[in-house]
Amino acid sequence: MRKQQQALALLGVVIMVFAGNHLLAITDPVESNYALTAKEMLAAGDWISPRIYGNFWYDKPIFFYWELLAGFSLFGVNEFAARFFPAVVSVLDVLQVWYFAKKLYDRATAFLAALIFATTTAFFYLSKAVITDMTFIFFFNSVLIAFYLGYRSGSRRYYLLAFLFSGLTVLTKGPIGFLLPGFIMLVFLCLRRKPRELLHLGWLPGLAVFLVVGGSWYYLMYRLHGMEFITNFFGVQNFLRATVSEHARDDVWFYYIVIFLLGFCPWSFLVLWRIKKTWRDLWARRWSEHAVFLLTWAVIIHLFFQCMATKYVTYTLPAFLPMAILAARLLKERTVLVKRLAAACWCLYLVLTFAVAVPLCGQQSGRAIAASLRNLNVDDALVVNCGDYNVERIRYRTSTVFYYGGNIPELIHRADMERVKPSGLSWNAKNVMPFLAYEDLPAGVPFFVLCEVPREAYLKEQLPQGTFETVGEENGMLIIKVVLPPAK
Repeated sequence: MRKQQQALALLGVVIMVFAGNHLLAITDPVESNYALTAKEMLAAGDWISPRIYGNFWYDKPIFFYWELLAGFSLFGVNEFAARFFPAVVSVLDVLQVWYFAKKLYDRATAFLAALIFATTTAFFYLSKAVITDMTFIFFFNSVLIAFYLGYRSGSRRYYLLAFLFSGLTVLTKGPIGFLLPGFIMLVFLCLRRKPRELLHLGWLPGLAVFLVVGGSWYYLMYRLHGMEFITNFFGVQNFLRATVSEHARDDVWFYYIVIFLLGFCPWSFLVLWRIKKTWRDLWARRWSEHAVFLLTWAVIIHLFFQCMATKYVTYTLPAFLPMAILAARLLKERTVLVKRLAAACWCLYLVLTFAVAVPLCGQQSGRAIAASLRNLNVDDALVVNCGDYNVERIRYRTSTVFYYGGNIPELIHRADMERVKPSGLSWNAKNVMPFLAYEDLPAGVPFFVLCEVPREAYLKEQLPQGTFETVGEENGMLIIKVVLPPAK
């Protein structure tokens, strides 16, 4: 009966992560960057150098792009293909929680931990998102699992596996895949008063494996692109992200407390309730080494990313595995409640997929506007996006480019061109979309402008001599046909 429950739960996870994926449009601003990059790499036959809008792009390492390329090669360039491997890896993440919890404790704890992990709101969202995080979580967690199994068993083969997975983590997200797991190991060993164990990790063979797996692509990229790759990837995407907040409004001390409450929901509130009920016993208890390791893992991740200047909702999600196992231990006496709540969450997420996620993704995507452009047969005409870098928020929909199939320049005044030009250690390095000056728009021939409804008046102010005709509208975006008078 226990095996049947586990098989049924696994089937439920598979259904949840794949349900409706073919209907979920590629959204802005993040998913579309990955999808368009992989689409252009596939068209170029290049599986080494990420590229977008015809430019090389150093935002992320290569592994997730390989997943997208494989999905597009198998199923064509579509939504299901883009979401296929994130869904597959999500299932692996759940199995990973079950495996490690069973190694540490028992099958009952493993089953509850997997249920808890798979029914958090963060898991539901990420399992369907075209972003790197589920793959990063799997490899990152594998590093620490392999280390701890090696530490407990004395088998050095596990340490070698830790180096292997660290290389894959670096290949997915960057240097954080080596530095942060290493820091967690160091803190744990110091807490256990066994820092000398670091000398027994098998550094020579381990680093050889790490450098071959994780370093080969970086070496190739340096040979192909030189210091431009070093400056953009290590400088902008890693150093600058850690030291200068990309979104200053999010750089607050309680940011990841909120992420825990919402992302680990509904279990975050249930766990806090159980801690309140049993805090005296928890405080007086002699904690096992397993619990110390899991707590160290979870706490260090939260503290580390809280100290980083740039904050994102997904950064602390590698802490969800140890938190799920600890939650399973806390809630073990409430097994029936956990199963019922997990089943309720599963039903809720399926409803949310079709009733909320599908229409919401459609609204946050340029799929509809791209379809309207194709229906207008504007393939030979210039299509541009109404931009203004003198206001705080510019809505450039990369997903429109993904679905439309041709580059759409961002309109900007010639005087602002130098200000937004990608250069040096600044967030301008992310401005890789094509730009076109308002002053250089063609005269005497029609062109089409994609414009948010509130920006229509601004567009007409910038082109006072033009004639305007709205020929389409989708999700708050207008397609405006513009003709400028010939120059005299």
